[in-house]
Amino acid sequence: MLRRILPILCLLLLAVPVYADSYKVSDIQIKGNSRVETASILAAISIKPGDLVSPEDIDQAMHSIFALGRFEDISAELNDVQGAKILTFQVKELPLLREIGFSGNDELSETKLREKLTVKVPELYSYAKVKESVAAMKKAYAEEGYHAAKIEPQVDIDDRNEATLTFKIVEGEKILIDKIHFVGNRAIDSDDLKDAMESKERWWLSWMTGRGAYQDEIMQIDLERIKAAYQDKGYMDVKVAQPKLTMINDNRYLDVLIEIDEGPQYRVGKLDIKGDLLKPKAELLQLVKLKSGDVFNRGLLREDVLRLTDLYADQGFAYVNVAPLTNKDKVTRIIDLDLDIDQGTKVYFEKIKIRGNTKTRDKVIRRELPIVEGEAYSASKLKEGKRNIRNLGFFDEVNLTTSPGSEPSRTVLNVDVNEHPTGTFSVGFGYSSVDHLLMQGSVSQDNFLGYALKLNLSGSFSSSSVTYSLGVTDPHFLDTDWTLGGELYDTEREWNDYDLNRTGGAISAGHPIAEYTKGYLTYRYEEQKIFNVAPDVTSRLILDQEGSSTLSSITATINRNSTDYHPDPSTGGISRLSLEYAGLGGTEHFAKVVAEHRHFFPLFWGTVFSVHGEVGYVTRTESDPVPVGERFYLGGIRSLRGFENREVGPKEGTDFIGGEKEGYFNLEYIFPIAKELGLKGLVFFDTGNTWLEGEEYFTDMRSSVGAGVRWLSPLGPLRLEWGYNLDPRVDEKHSVFEFSVGSAF
Repeated sequence: MLRRILPILCLLLLAVPVYADSYKVSDIQIKGNSRVETASILAAISIKPGDLVSPEDIDQAMHSIFALGRFEDISAELNDVQGAKILTFQVKELPLLREIGFSGNDELSETKLREKLTVKVPELYSYAKVKESVAAMKKAYAEEGYHAAKIEPQVDIDDRNEATLTFKIVEGEKILIDKIHFVGNRAIDSDDLKDAMESKERWWLSWMTGRGAYQDEIMQIDLERIKAAYQDKGYMDVKVAQPKLTMINDNRYLDVLIEIDEGPQYRVGKLDIKGDLLKPKAELLQLVKLKSGDVFNRGLLREDVLRLTDLYADQGFAYVNVAPLTNKDKVTRIIDLDLDIDQGTKVYFEKIKIRGNTKTRDKVIRRELPIVEGEAYSASKLKEGKRNIRNLGFFDEVNLTTSPGSEPSRTVLNVDVNEHPTGTFSVGFGYSSVDHLLMQGSVSQDNFLGYALKLNLSGSFSSSSVTYSLGVTDPHFLDTDWTLGGELYDTEREWNDYDLNRTGGAISAGHPIAEYTKGYLTYRYEEQKIFNVAPDVTSRLILDQEGSSTLSSITATINRNSTDYHPDPSTGGISRLSLEYAGLGGTEHFAKVVAEHRHFFPLFWGTVFSVHGEVGYVTRTESDPVPVGERFYLGGIRSLRGFENREVGPKEGTDFIGGEKEGYFNLEYIFPIAKELGLKGLVFFDTGNTWLEGEEYFTDMRSSVGAGVRWLSPLGPLRLEWGYNLDPRVDEKHSVFEFSVGSAF
């Protein structure tokens, strides 16, 4: 700007006598403007015709015009026309930006790059906004590991002063973290420090997952995580320096060096609780896990504060403040700790506001809250309510917050939800190792009419099976805690030795019997037919049951689900105990009991260890044998992997006849591969078998190991798993590879 203004001022000084400090301006003119009105420009300056004007006044006027943000160049001339002084401002307007394009971008989509732009169309070209946009796009590339990306803006202006802006991008090679090194760490092993960080070293799947990309924002948080790891071990004076980055291997990889000054380790000295004591001091101190003489642990102290806070918050003291007051002695390396409690005012829920639910009825959300208006504030009930609403499966986000009520002792509970689609209509294809290629169609709605009614109408067709089903369930029948549901179905399936057709229906009612636990009673009526028995079948069980039969049964079931998030659990357990009795009419007579439990244990890095077990027993209650279709069969992707479907257990000749007893267990270690895609990997160990009535449980256990991948794909849940038979027998494969995609009906 100064380069433009200084020559003008020099010309002005040469054009007039040097002793003149100001000039009387007769007229002010604007030239060069086409889109910006002359009146708008004149309104921006303080000089008016007839004013005495100094060079400083002209300079200020040029600054004011430039501040409009509409011009890229401005100059001024003071001319003498027939004795009158004419002040002319010559402006050059910024071009109007009509189009923005990109070239050279392969790794980041144009959509993602456009999200980073602060410059828009149509608007006047802005150098500042273009610079901001370039910086934002470079940051996006750095987050993906492309730290050497170069972005140059190119502007093409036509004769109408309209511009096309093209960002020329040279992405360069992806630069990943090769190694993270630490200097000065003696108290904590380097591997443990790496475990505490979100930034990771590259690995063999980095090309797919992006692991190892260096992000400065994440690294700054990681430095705080490292400090926290030391403070959890009593090193309260720890210092963690900024990382030193070194490019290696022809600038392909990055080495990260982090220097640490650990400082001394502190222990807990005197420990006391004071202030508003809701219970006797001794009882409150029992809740504090950090004890006098222990190594001072910042994380444990935080948990103690939260534990005391929750105790008071569950008694209605929503605004309790537990302040840890510390006195650190650097000489003795002792920290005295006082927990000062200010309980505040007891608070009651004045009103519950539900927002964001465009389809789901308020009552569906409200009944999941163990809170009613007028009762005392409870932090644990808020947590339970949030968990219950999330587990409905209707919402992407669930947030429970409070806002001030009509007086200090009243608060308003705000329940904010963000709904996602709960209904599907699909016609497509799937595949499973059992049914092979499936053609399927379904209409399902988990939140029918916004009342949380579950409706499903489906059909599937494959080379070995045909299935139709219609089901509806009301989890709160007539706005009570009763669940009522019904189902009609027709299934025809071809097995190796025979075909089985089942047509029937069921009606079920359930009610909560304890926390996380529901009891159900289900009545089932079914007509069965065994036909197309293979001519070489040697099993008397199959031959004797050829033909038609009817089944009429009642089943009592207890289900318990204490997992954190039902669609994708990481902690808690799922249990099921069922007892079915068939013989309420019909031709089939048996009793079957099945007990099942699966538990999830969260581990490091977002991984989960899962243990699953199932034990079952079925026996006849009259002289006729247990129906073929009600016996236990193992093998396949849903029970014992590494074995063919239904080919684990007793045989008669060459025919698998299933067992009256079953027992099997699955151990799985599940780890994320790409969290943003919902892609997970797993390794597993399976063991189990089925047995005849006279055989002992858990004898001759069959076992397998293997690995797999799971993905919630656009086509439906995908499972790809390979199992290795640890002790294959004659006519058994050493390994079995199975996968399924698409919903199973």
